[in-house]
Amino acid sequence: MGDQDYNPQERRARRRKHELIMKCVISVLVLAVVVMLALLIKEVAVPEIVKLTTHEQGDVPPDETADAGVILSETSSEASDGTEADGTSGEAADAGGAGTADATDAAADGSDSAADAGDDISAAEEIEIDAVLMEAETLAAMYDYDGAVECVQASEYYETSELLQQAATSYEKTKADCVSWSPEEVTHIFFHLIIWDASKAFDGDLYAEGYNQYMVTMDEFSAIMQTMYDEGYVMVSMHDMCEVNVDGTVTAKEILLPEGKTPFVLSQDDVCYYHYMDGDGFASRLVLDENGDVKAEYIEDDGTVSVGDYDLIPWIDTFVDAHPDFTYHGHKGTIALTGYEGILGYRTDEVYLTRDEDRLTSWQRDFLEENPDFDEEAWQNEVDTATAIADALKADGWEFASHTWGHIDPIAKGLEGLQTDTERWKNNVETIVGETDIIIFAFGADISNWTEYSEDNEYYIYLKEQGYNIFCCVDSTRYWVQFNGTSMRMGRRDIDGYRMYYNADLLSDLFDVSAVWDSLRPDTVAELSEYAGTMSSEYTTTDSGDSDSGSADSADAAAGSDGTVSETDSSGSETEEAASYE
Repeated sequence: MGDQDYNPQERRARRRKHELIMKCVISVLVLAVVVMLALLIKEVAVPEIVKLTTHEQGDVPPDETADAGVILSETSSEASDGTEADGTSGEAADAGGAGTADATDAAADGSDSAADAGDDISAAEEIEIDAVLMEAETLAAMYDYDGAVECVQASEYYETSELLQQAATSYEKTKADCVSWSPEEVTHIFFHLIIWDASKAFDGDLYAEGYNQYMVTMDEFSAIMQTMYDEGYVMVSMHDMCEVNVDGTVTAKEILLPEGKTPFVLSQDDVCYYHYMDGDGFASRLVLDENGDVKAEYIEDDGTVSVGDYDLIPWIDTFVDAHPDFTYHGHKGTIALTGYEGILGYRTDEVYLTRDEDRLTSWQRDFLEENPDFDEEAWQNEVDTATAIADALKADGWEFASHTWGHIDPIAKGLEGLQTDTERWKNNVETIVGETDIIIFAFGADISNWTEYSEDNEYYIYLKEQGYNIFCCVDSTRYWVQFNGTSMRMGRRDIDGYRMYYNADLLSDLFDVSAVWDSLRPDTVAELSEYAGTMSSEYTTTDSGDSDSGSADSADAAAGSDGTVSETDSSGSETEEAASYE
């Protein structure tokens, strides 16, 4: 997938442009009211003052021989000289004076109207230029200098506006001074759902140790992001790193950033809000607020529902609104989704509709028992709501990726298992979020060792045929990017309790673990082999080139393609477990 179907920076700029225009319109209306009041005072109060002044100066009657057309100043002069005029002449003088004053006022009014008309044109032009500059500045703040230049040059006032011409020149110069980054120099970090209430996540129950190993708290996440922003990191899309050509080839692209800025990719896995996490201090789902912005819903202890920045996605959105220079061309993160329990917190999978007993998990059975009215209409409402949220996310710079429908290891499931899983993802997830050409393997698994994907790899051939061009595994090294001519392959670095506790040095280029560590965490983090849950015990610290299928995603539980959770025992057979951290 080449150019994106959305332009979030333009969307944000248009919103600010509209706000500016509305403010300007209100200002013009207020100014118009003031002008009307001034004209009213001029028409009513001033003549009365003039008459009063005339009467005061005319205590000595004007000369009777005064002509009716004598102006006010001459009448006043004659009065001061002591000459007299009859009442008729005085009235005529008043009439003549008033007529002259009215003519003068009319001329002045005409002049004012012309000036007002000129001001209106000038004001309209100024408003439009300001709006164009605001939109261009937003684009430039997100390093889209070509977009900023196109924006100002598209204005009808560009040829006559020195401000717009200077802006275009400035953007071109800034771009020329940028540093070029190759894809091989871009790091990729990922998180799982963010813990909002640490006291509930680390409460000692069945899942507490898994949360401690594989999640971060909101305090940790916000500190990490703030640190990275302060250090000059900028979010980029994986599509900023590569070009997918019409012939199916995939080639590298450069990223241009000012000196001192560093690109990185952000992704979040399993944004599905699984049933087992209910009540454990996580958000319950994503929602649209009254402004159409994506937020997270959180269920309080008393059952009331709060809406806010309770997870990674809305937190990033709010941060970027305040810091547009944290994103490259408005691109944010990649959202990796399974599908077996629905997506984004909505129970959208077909099994909630079919209620196929062979595929229902215990959590899904409990959900359906607790919600007996969850019928076809309710299910369709879940699908429609999730679709609206997905559309809003894409419009605001987010991308989606397959995390496989059943959170599977493709090699372990075999080609036929992968084919079944992919069909389910396309039928249950792609229909909601739209097409994607990114697959982020669960478990940190892969379909090959560290060598390039080859054309005789049946897994690769199949996934390529299904439209995937970007493949992601897990690798703890700073950079791991590989092109084979028809795909881009990228390693991701897990940011979680396990990695921060045992390998803080591997994260030192991003942040200081001691500065972000949440004091509400338990004192220690168990080794994976010590935890009798469902995590893969094959999670290892890898060196460059060791991004093979044995390097497991540190928070990826062994959820099978039927949605059950399993762990491989020492005999190699799978034993079903009661816990899942994905």
